[in-house]
Amino acid sequence: MSTDQQRAKAATLRALYEDDVLVLPNAWDAGSAAVIAAAGVRAIATTSAGVSWALGYPDGQNLSRAQAVTAIGRIVRSVEIPVTADIEGGYGPAPEDVAATVRAVIEAGAVGINLEDSLAPGGPLHDADAQSARIRAARQAAQEAGVPDLVINARTDVFLFGIGEEAGRLDDVASRAAAYAEAGADGLFVPGLLDLNILAELANRTPLPLNVMAGPGAPDVEELRKAGVRRVSVGSAISQAAYGLAKKAATEILASGTYTTLNDAEDFGALNSAFPVH
Repeated sequence: MSTDQQRAKAATLRALYEDDVLVLPNAWDAGSAAVIAAAGVRAIATTSAGVSWALGYPDGQNLSRAQAVTAIGRIVRSVEIPVTADIEGGYGPAPEDVAATVRAVIEAGAVGINLEDSLAPGGPLHDADAQSARIRAARQAAQEAGVPDLVINARTDVFLFGIGEEAGRLDDVASRAAAYAEAGADGLFVPGLLDLNILAELANRTPLPLNVMAGPGAPDVEELRKAGVRRVSVGSAISQAAYGLAKKAATEILASGTYTTLNDAEDFGALNSAFPVH
């Protein structure tokens, strides 16, 4: 992919949530990306959990940079639409680590990233100044790589991991959002927060477009839109559903010798033809 093509895709990704809600069902490999793209989505987001499971690792920053980037590259090559990559904590704590990861994912063809502020699953988090330095490093690396408009979605895990006193979490996230915006972030991702009233207040307090992680039991997309949300992703939910289907189908075949779980399987020919011969 040429640099000009990547710049155009980055601009497309950025424009998709400026006036409307961007819905991002998450992919974890080339096959899932192909079928999700065929459903009519306008961009693909990756899920670090799904990518990790497909490679035989638990989620939670256990992949190497090379493993993650290779998986991202396969996803990029399987679709024509923009791909934004979940790079977890940047595959290293220092700004230099984040910069190296950004250069690598741009080389792989991605035009957006999620970068979280947690040091490990469950916390602790980088403080706002440290995370801002990492975001600035990501932006500088993107500029140097020729894709200055790389979409940086800054993820904060304050609500996801219950960091600090509950009464202070909204203020903490709003403060982080201001710092992350100043550092060069393009969006704010707040997994673990689905309360519509709190989302509406946060949307009014942050300069950044708000992204949430939805799934079963969450408000629907229209409700989230009315609360001011601009990006809706589903994290590992689709990959979990796919693995759940595999288990259910295997259980049925072993228990009864029947195959009804497979009735809604994707057509073999349609799926096989989604990939070019290399």
